[in-house]
Amino acid sequence: MGHEQVPKIELNNGTLIPTFGLGTWMSPPDKLTQAVKDAIDLGYRHFDCAFVYDNENEVGTAIKEKIEEGVVSREDLFIVSKLWNTCHRPEIVESSIRKSLDKFGLDYIDAYLMHSPMGAQEGDELYPFNENGIIISSDIDYLDTYKEMEKLVEKGLTKGIGVSNFNKAQIERILENCTIPPVINQVECNPYLSQERLIEFCKSKNIAVTAFSPFASPESPFRQPGEPELLEDLVLKSIAKKHTKSVPQICLRWILQKGLIVIPKSVTKSRIEENMQVFDFELEEEDMVNINCLNRDYRCFTMKIFGEDHQYFPFNDEF
Repeated sequence: MGHEQVPKIELNNGTLIPTFGLGTWMSPPDKLTQAVKDAIDLGYRHFDCAFVYDNENEVGTAIKEKIEEGVVSREDLFIVSKLWNTCHRPEIVESSIRKSLDKFGLDYIDAYLMHSPMGAQEGDELYPFNENGIIISSDIDYLDTYKEMEKLVEKGLTKGIGVSNFNKAQIERILENCTIPPVINQVECNPYLSQERLIEFCKSKNIAVTAFSPFASPESPFRQPGEPELLEDLVLKSIAKKHTKSVPQICLRWILQKGLIVIPKSVTKSRIEENMQVFDFELEEEDMVNINCLNRDYRCFTMKIFGEDHQYFPFNDEF
């Protein structure tokens, strides 16, 4: 089992990204350094991070150790980070990526994504809530933020820039006004939220799609009681049984066979290893069709804490 098994795809800027990586959202910092070291030993080369996760230091520590041990070189790794919503003002975009680089202990990031199209009030608060539990918005146009991100590529601070949680119209608007197209749109995607049309659109524009929450985030603090449990789905269970695989492995394989990038999260070594064991089997056409039929447009991350009336709220559109 090793990194040579993980296929890479070429992004529109010519860089290669492993289609399988480790997510780090909500990973406890005290467990994350070891998890990243384990992942590198198991063959992971792609790590998905973000300033708001508040654990980039721990990822950086693990990377540094593994480079010093000679297990990997910096060039072997693909590191993603994200510009948080409170940092959309053009004047602070560069200092934001520099903060992440300092935490990682790196000279450059491989892909730097705008975490969401919605700007939020600046300041030390990562989640500047108002009295109603909604994040106070800023009226900064994500286009101005994106244009500033383009300069980060020119300065060598990141090899590519992209977006996350953007809808079709928002991506189109960027494409009409940018000089450096986004390499990636990172969105929630799993069998209950298949994102068919958005994926098709991104592919038509040569923008790769990274799927987060491939298991519909069973541990997410945003989940409501009584919401569907993807991992208990009977169709997925029967397909898993047929292939002698786990339901999570079926979800991951389905995403990969759709031509997407996927970033399952875990800090448990056995799970980190199990998640990666998806390159030794293939889902048949019938399996893919049956899984596609499970879509119910169920979104775990509704982003409602940013206010559905935010001028750039992405989920009011069809896709």
